[in-house]
Amino acid sequence: MSSTISTIDITIPDWLQHCLDDSPKECVETEDDRRHNDMDLICKAFVFAYQLHKGQYRKSGEPYICHPVAVAGLLRDLGGSPAMIAAGFLHDVVEDTDVTIEEIEQRFGAEVRRLVEGVTKLSKINFKSKTESQAENFRRMFMAMAQDIRVIVVKLADRLHNMRTMEVMSEESRRRNAQETKDIFAPLANRLGIWRFKWELEDLAFKYLEPESFRQIQQLVAEKRGAREERLTNVIDILKNRLADMGIHCLEISGRPKHLYSIYQKMQRQNKEFHEIYDLAALRLIVETNEECYRALAVVHDVFRPIPGRFKDYIGLPKPNRYQSLHTGVIGPWGRPLEVQIRTMEMHRISEYGIAAHWKYKETGTSHITQMSNADDKFTWLRQLLEWQNDLKDAQEYLDSIKDNLFEDDVYVFTPKGDLVALSAGSTTVDFAYRIHTEVGNHCAGARVNGRMVPLSSRLSNGDIVEVMTQKNSHPSLDWLNFVRTSAAKNRIKQWYKRSRRDENLARGRELLEKELGKTGFENLLKSEPMHTVAEKCNYHSVDDLLAALGYGEITLNLVLNRWREIVKEKEPASGTIPVNIPTSSPKTNKEAAPVRFTDSPIFGVEGLVYHLAGCCTPIPGEPITGVVTRGRGISIHRQGCHNLETVECDRLVPVSWNPGIEYNGRPQSYPVNVQIEALDRVGVLKDILSRLSDQGINVRHANVKTALNQPALIDLGIEIRDRPQLEQVFTQIKKMSDILNIRRVGQIDG
Repeated sequence: MSSTISTIDITIPDWLQHCLDDSPKECVETEDDRRHNDMDLICKAFVFAYQLHKGQYRKSGEPYICHPVAVAGLLRDLGGSPAMIAAGFLHDVVEDTDVTIEEIEQRFGAEVRRLVEGVTKLSKINFKSKTESQAENFRRMFMAMAQDIRVIVVKLADRLHNMRTMEVMSEESRRRNAQETKDIFAPLANRLGIWRFKWELEDLAFKYLEPESFRQIQQLVAEKRGAREERLTNVIDILKNRLADMGIHCLEISGRPKHLYSIYQKMQRQNKEFHEIYDLAALRLIVETNEECYRALAVVHDVFRPIPGRFKDYIGLPKPNRYQSLHTGVIGPWGRPLEVQIRTMEMHRISEYGIAAHWKYKETGTSHITQMSNADDKFTWLRQLLEWQNDLKDAQEYLDSIKDNLFEDDVYVFTPKGDLVALSAGSTTVDFAYRIHTEVGNHCAGARVNGRMVPLSSRLSNGDIVEVMTQKNSHPSLDWLNFVRTSAAKNRIKQWYKRSRRDENLARGRELLEKELGKTGFENLLKSEPMHTVAEKCNYHSVDDLLAALGYGEITLNLVLNRWREIVKEKEPASGTIPVNIPTSSPKTNKEAAPVRFTDSPIFGVEGLVYHLAGCCTPIPGEPITGVVTRGRGISIHRQGCHNLETVECDRLVPVSWNPGIEYNGRPQSYPVNVQIEALDRVGVLKDILSRLSDQGINVRHANVKTALNQPALIDLGIEIRDRPQLEQVFTQIKKMSDILNIRRVGQIDG
């Protein structure tokens, strides 16, 4: 190994260099030399990865091995075991080289193999739909987490370093990865209590999703740093003296700035400007015992005036990720709010490192989820996600469930026996019933909160004592879907209706599919081998199961048709036609079988439904779109990224896409688009613009010109466009005119 190490031509971190220097030249077997064996495992993993990745480079131009070294370093900083650090070095070798997972086990043992295999499974999946791909990736990720929770910690370290080095990626890749980091990986880090990962992941995602806001807040925080540190120093001196006078041994007292994304969130949540946000820093007191935490709290409230409603006791009621601390808000000596956190050193260690602060498998050698106590709420959310694996077939619904359940629980209620239950904010008594057990929710007939009968739609508050009353003949109501908060409750209600009304759903599914594929030979088509293959590809055991799911809405008609199209194309003959050889009651003679008619709708995903194009963003073909279920107006089609989508509940979103090449009466469909042109105010400028549009065959629906003295003219045009490429061509032609200062698209449709 020493000869190999001497040829390494990259900068080695000090911790790794120390391992390489102290690594034994031969395998050591004695218990006393376990530390040397651990270092030997780390060194062998590094050298193996270095040799395999040699000659590979990242998009930044640096040697690829720098990435595994950085990931291993992050895992080491978290206190990861030698097997975890080795997995950090090796996490990409199976995917990027010819090495097999069996070879990993032969060289490094079963534990390292399990970790590497768990991370690798999250990457080697290919699907035609990005939504399906993402959903299946996360399904596999949570299954891997169930086998060994450390898998996700390795994945988090991998994602963090990738986010740190994402500058060289395309803007589209940066935004896609940043959105996934914000929606999934940062909440995962929070769920595991690894706050140092969570904060940085959130800030990096913020940097790429809202670059202007990020730079602005970063600059403003830096400008106020000096004054902030001076104020904190003053407060620290005051508290140190008072704590000492009270005989409280303060191990550490320090101030830390809040991370940028939390400041941005507060500005958005409270609708305030930066200068209106005062508590940009938090003061942390670390004492020796739980008792001293409460005594220190009394001192803080004696020295500074407490702010009503800002005290939270996470020591008596820890968060689900086992975070413990006392939080209080006070008015500082400068007259502005200050957040103070009080905890012990053990609490601080858990707040920084989360699950990594007390790895269960350090003692047991494994972390299989079945070895965890059922009373341990830390992984309740993971168990629920695993339970839903088989229930949720729709990819988008599964992703929505993940996102909903990864975000922090912040309502704590009690059962009549005093057991603590954590629920999402806004949860109702029905959510509570389904959290207790599916059958409790399915037979829920009423509820008492703090001894009083309340409606099932009642929202729960911290500290409520909730009792659910059940009746054998009671069953869920569809109205419950209008007020339940948690995905668990929504999914269980839908599952009950799916099972109890199978015949009705089956008929509805047949009707939808028959409308698209035609009545001729439909019964024989359902019995055909290709349709059974479609059902299997959609993860259903039979065609009837597929039709019932289609009728219920668990799977979309668009997805079924896409799968059918794929099967038909696989059987396409050399002539290039796609016949469907289905026996019919009145077969045609001397004619080729008619091709399958999929849909005449310009939009996939809304077949048979009422829909309209949203006026707020005026989507056109070529742009990614999303459907929203409205009250009374069917499906509203929006451009992805439309600001009105930000306030829409996830369960109202419908996956849709454009149907390319659709024509009416032999002519392509056109769509209204509003544009605003800023031009030099001269005679005939509007006429010249209209002439250019006429040359391109663009119909103008309306035109309006606004002028002001010594100001450019503003020209509002309503035009009809086929698709995004044609709109870009129009913009290019108009920008070529010398009098044009600017042209932009306007979302709102007049009238």
